[in-house]
Amino acid sequence: MADLLWPGDARGGDHLTDASFLQAMVAVEAAWLDLLGIGHGPLPDLDPTTVSSEGAGNPVPGLVAILRERLDGDAARWVHRGLTSQDVVDSALMVLLRDAVSAVGRELRTQVGLLADLAEAHRATPMVARTLTQHAVPTSFGLKVAGWLTAVLDADDDLMSLSFPVQLGGAAGTLAAVVELGLDPAAVRDRLADTLGLAPSLPWHTSRAPVTRIGDAAVGCTDAWGRIANDVLTLSRPEIGEVSEGEGGGSSTMPHKRNPALSILVRRAALAAPQLAATLHVAAADSADERAAGAWHAEWATVATLVRRTVVAGSQATDLMGGLRVHADRMAATLDAADVGSEQRSMAELAGHEPRGHFRGASDEIIDAVLDRARRSLKREEDA
Repeated sequence: MADLLWPGDARGGDHLTDASFLQAMVAVEAAWLDLLGIGHGPLPDLDPTTVSSEGAGNPVPGLVAILRERLDGDAARWVHRGLTSQDVVDSALMVLLRDAVSAVGRELRTQVGLLADLAEAHRATPMVARTLTQHAVPTSFGLKVAGWLTAVLDADDDLMSLSFPVQLGGAAGTLAAVVELGLDPAAVRDRLADTLGLAPSLPWHTSRAPVTRIGDAAVGCTDAWGRIANDVLTLSRPEIGEVSEGEGGGSSTMPHKRNPALSILVRRAALAAPQLAATLHVAAADSADERAAGAWHAEWATVATLVRRTVVAGSQATDLMGGLRVHADRMAATLDAADVGSEQRSMAELAGHEPRGHFRGASDEIIDAVLDRARRSLKREEDA
């Protein structure tokens, strides 16, 4: 069910829902049985509402109890043996986060193409640059878009550097139960990671960098999109009117209004995301012993909310960029009416010559450099 208090939540699909989390935990338990060589057949489909979590402080004991009731023979006896709740929760979350981050990455790559085309098309479209809310010097809309594109490329680089490690440590990160079963810890770890599509890793029980890095990368995305949304919100004000959304939202009481709904929702995500990432860092710093009491628990819903909202904002940002309308005539009129030649006149006087015909400096070279980076980024993705 979509979240009415987070308009657009349906764009998040099945990413990081209760149902998908339960399915991922079952997948971890099934992969472990397979690794132990225990035949089990298909594990039962479960309703998240049937899994108790409050009594034990996490959903794994309730899940395991149901699995032991519904499985037969050796499968019932061996399910979860050698694992601990943290192995299941952390590994399941990493599976879900990997898939959600992949969805965000697809949006970013689409955005790189859209913004590259827009920057090229408007590299010579003149407009006034604004600093500290005031008219500054002449620029081009293409250069502004190149700045947007740089932020998106930076976000994509951070996303591409992420790793999604398997968690396998046993009760306290010692893998003692695995050794007691006569298994090779390294081989077991690698096989479990391969089965789940995760990266092999030593136990990381209270070393929470894998989670905080994902949170930081998500905020990097919403930062980039928020900057774009803010520019669109400013430039689409009726008194400026230099850009507009392809399809503005309506008003419940004012039929004439076409609100920049996508920009508003993208900006909302950018405003809300940093605090969620901050919670992840506080939890990481508060982790202690071999499993944190409360800090670990605070991560789950926080990282799920942050990354799901990033998926939603990414889709909205793509639609915003793809439907953006550029009103070059309004840009030119504003620039013509503005007195933005003072720096050019003073620099020309200092250099001992008359002001030149335009004052856009190295704009074309900057645009070309950003477009070259975009092309290399897209080719890297194609080759991967």
